[in-house]
Amino acid sequence: MKTRGLVIILVIFAIAIFSAAYVVDETEQVVITQFGRAVGGAKTTPGLYFKLPVIQQANYFPKNLQAWDGDPGQIPTLDKTFIVVDSFARWKIVDPLKFFETVNNMAGAMGRLDDIIDSSVRNFVTSYPLIETVRMTNRELDVTEVGVDMVRDTSPLGEVTFGRSNITKGILEQAQPKLLEFGIELVDVKFKLLNYVEEVQKTVYGRMIAERKQIAEKFRSEGQGEARKIEGDMDRDLKEIQSGAYKKAQEIKGKADAEATLIYAQSLGKDPEFYSFLQTLDIYKETMDKSTSLVLSTDSELLRFFKGYEVKQKKEKYVAGVE
Repeated sequence: MKTRGLVIILVIFAIAIFSAAYVVDETEQVVITQFGRAVGGAKTTPGLYFKLPVIQQANYFPKNLQAWDGDPGQIPTLDKTFIVVDSFARWKIVDPLKFFETVNNMAGAMGRLDDIIDSSVRNFVTSYPLIETVRMTNRELDVTEVGVDMVRDTSPLGEVTFGRSNITKGILEQAQPKLLEFGIELVDVKFKLLNYVEEVQKTVYGRMIAERKQIAEKFRSEGQGEARKIEGDMDRDLKEIQSGAYKKAQEIKGKADAEATLIYAQSLGKDPEFYSFLQTLDIYKETMDKSTSLVLSTDSELLRFFKGYEVKQKKEKYVAGVE
């Protein structure tokens, strides 16, 4: 009986020790509460700690960096241009006791972050023109548009005097003191997305399309002009080639005609009647074929070489003389 009682006491003691002990690791910090109220200081150093069992509770909070992601919203800039702004931030709990006493938990902290950071973002975006929000400096953009040789304004929205980096820095400096009241340190704030609202996007895209159509039309015009130039050069070269070939052909033909005339003249000088015979044969060749029918009188000059054998004798005489 005594042994059973001792075992029960030991079990109760072990349970008490187990419920009283708690561990804090490198990424955590703990606030001990008793009946809902914080007691003692926050435990931020890693290690093994003890509390009153049952009566006291350990409330764990993260010690590392946390992410805050805002909801995209439409905000007008100073020059009355509506843009969609989506921002994000990094924060951490630097005073867990104050954090517990003010916002109590992570969900409450996110609500405070939404209110304070969104308000600061809106204040700064509405206080500056669009160019200040989208650009950091007046550095010339490394952008090349093929075929666009017209002079363009490199900063059509104006000059940068403050810049996006200073805007985000100002948002951080404005929101930080308000968040310290909740034991929160705001580490950084950045813009995740900056874009025109849908109505403005349509106008911007329409202008971009019109500019590209103008550039395309310029390319077409230049291409057509170049094509006409190439065709003109080709026609000129072709005519020069044809003219040169015709000239050369006429020269060759002229030489051939001269040689033929000379030969004909020589033949006529040796035997005029045989020359007449050859010319008559050429006339036969040019005027008659298998389908040609002629009706001639018997005394026609065209048939005079068919009336006897004189032609044959003259031809033999001519051949003998040539030999």
